[in-house]
Amino acid sequence: MTKSGNVPVRHATMRGRNLAVVLEHVARHQPVTRARLAELTGFTKTTVSTLVALLENAGLVRDGALVHEGERGRPGVGVSVHGDGAAGLGLEVNVDYLAACVVDLGKKVRYRHVVGAGNRGRDPGAVLAALAALANEAAAAVAEQGLSIAGTAVALPGLLDRESGVVRRAPNLGWTDVPVTGAFGPASPLPAEYDNEANLAALGELWFGGGARLGDFVHVSGEIGIGAGIVVGGRVFRGAHGFAGEIGHLVAEPGGPPCSCGGRGCLEQIAGQEAMLRAAGLPGPRTATGTAIATGSATGPDGSVGALVDRLAAEDGAALAAVARAGRALGGALASAVNLLDPDTIVLGGVFSPLAPWIRPPLRAALADGPGTLRREIPPVEVSGLAEGAAVLGAAGLVIERVIADPALLL
Repeated sequence: MTKSGNVPVRHATMRGRNLAVVLEHVARHQPVTRARLAELTGFTKTTVSTLVALLENAGLVRDGALVHEGERGRPGVGVSVHGDGAAGLGLEVNVDYLAACVVDLGKKVRYRHVVGAGNRGRDPGAVLAALAALANEAAAAVAEQGLSIAGTAVALPGLLDRESGVVRRAPNLGWTDVPVTGAFGPASPLPAEYDNEANLAALGELWFGGGARLGDFVHVSGEIGIGAGIVVGGRVFRGAHGFAGEIGHLVAEPGGPPCSCGGRGCLEQIAGQEAMLRAAGLPGPRTATGTAIATGSATGPDGSVGALVDRLAAEDGAALAAVARAGRALGGALASAVNLLDPDTIVLGGVFSPLAPWIRPPLRAALADGPGTLRREIPPVEVSGLAEGAAVLGAAGLVIERVIADPALLL
């Protein structure tokens, strides 16, 4: 067999591709017999048995219970992914916290820890050192469960040059041209990957949240800043330089409040977490480094967003006005995105999840006014159940997807 241009395909390359095909079908159809895998892949039963044996030796699959496939014939031994073998480690740097998450090959969360950290203006080296310590803790914790870290992915805010591993600009952290490549925790077979937190939050939604039923979607992750992850055809759209989705720096109010990016009236100065808290008369996050945050919490260590939710529930006028203004600004920005991208769905994540009952109505109203008559109806606006945990979950899932796509990397 040859590639285009008559370049011979190496045996190891062919084997790697075949392993990936088998592992993908195991992950999708588990538990599945070897006979059924032969039907699904088009490989011979002997080839399937050989490939399954290789995957089993690598700790990626294992035999399980007997499976009846069809009305006749004897049951066969079902093959499933090995949930107690390889695992993906996801890490996240945000303005007011650091996070770690470990997901096994079956995409089950086996560990999650979030630590409050005032990272704005903090020395980048200190932030990355704290992240490495968090990674080591995560690896040690899952080692006790029999898991080994196959690789690490790191979610970072701002404009990231993925090829060189440099954060070009992260206004809310105060970072410019900061290299982030390096050792994060224990050595693992796969090199660390780095991506924008909004992109990884969108992938977290795809793999652990709404999934394929969302179609092509825009995931809006609101925290201190606002980012958008754009998923098209099951993949993140990053743009020519990897900087797509910076919706937080679209101008929402010309001549409005100054932004850390150097502009004025940016969306995150109206609809970002700190902007909403200020407008509601609440203090912003006051995060002490090392403060543990409850898993799944979207309130921050000092409960500031939780306090905003409480005021909204009590129908406090200032809180209602602040969130309504934010919803209108966000809806206006998304109206432009709808005309430009034509998504099937818009998903609200991060702090917008707990605020959804109040922010979604003005957002939808502004969204309905935006596209004019170009569309018969606006896309549905859904609320993520992952909230602030989406990015670190997507980071861990990215490692698992990489293993499934190329298991030969671990052989």
